[in-house]
Amino acid sequence: MKHHMLLIEDETDLGNVLKQYLELMDFSVDWLQCGRAALDAIISDNRGWQIVLVDVNLPEVDGFELAKAMVKIQPNVPFLFLTARGEKKDRLCGLKIGADDYIVKPFDIDELVLRMRNILKRNQPFNSIPACNAIPLGSMRFLKDSLKLVDANGKETILTPLESDLLLHFYLNSNMVIRREDILQKVWGTDDYFIGRSLDVFVSRFRKYFQGNDHICIRNIYGIGFMFCIT
Repeated sequence: MKHHMLLIEDETDLGNVLKQYLELMDFSVDWLQCGRAALDAIISDNRGWQIVLVDVNLPEVDGFELAKAMVKIQPNVPFLFLTARGEKKDRLCGLKIGADDYIVKPFDIDELVLRMRNILKRNQPFNSIPACNAIPLGSMRFLKDSLKLVDANGKETILTPLESDLLLHFYLNSNMVIRREDILQKVWGTDDYFIGRSLDVFVSRFRKYFQGNDHICIRNIYGIGFMFCIT
C-alpha cells in the first residue's frame, strides 16, 4: 500500500531526486516548491496526506511558519523537516513546533525513508492495536489499559504508567531499529542525558519481565538504540 505524502522542497534537482526515489519506495508524492503554495494547499485541500516532508528555507513562507500553520490546520498529520540549518537552536525550534524528526542536509536517502516509515508506523491508528486490549507478546499478554503484564501462568506484573507507555512504543515499533532519541522524545518528551539513563533502567526491567519468554528479545543496537524483537 502506498503512503500518500506531501513534499515541500524548492530545490528543483533535489526535489526531483526525492520524488522519484520516494515513489520507488512506495510513496505517492505531491511536490510543491513554494511555501505560499504549500500553505494554500494545506488550507484548501484535503488529499489525505499521511506524512509531510518540508524544507525550512522556502520562498515566501519559510518551513517553520508553514509548520506552525499546519499543526493548527491538520494536527494529526506527522511531519519532519529537511534543511541545511543544523544548528542546535534550529533543531530545537523545529522539534518544539511538533516535528517528528529533523533531517540535516546532506543526508542518506535510505535513512530518510527508514525514518519516515518509522514515523508512519508510530502514528498508525490505535485501532491497529487489538481491540480486546490484550496485546500478545509471545507467551505473555500486555493489558495496556490496566497496566498489567500477564505471563502464561496468569501471574501479573503491574507496570508504572511510564513502563506501559514505553512498552506500547516498543510494541508499535517491534522488529525495527528504534533510535534512543526518538524513544525519549515520544515517551518522555525530552532527550535529556539523565532521562536517557532512566531509559536504560527501564530496558533492564523489561528484560527481567520477559525472562523465560523465548519469543521476546530486546537487542542493543550500538550507537543507535534498541530493537524490540517479537517472533
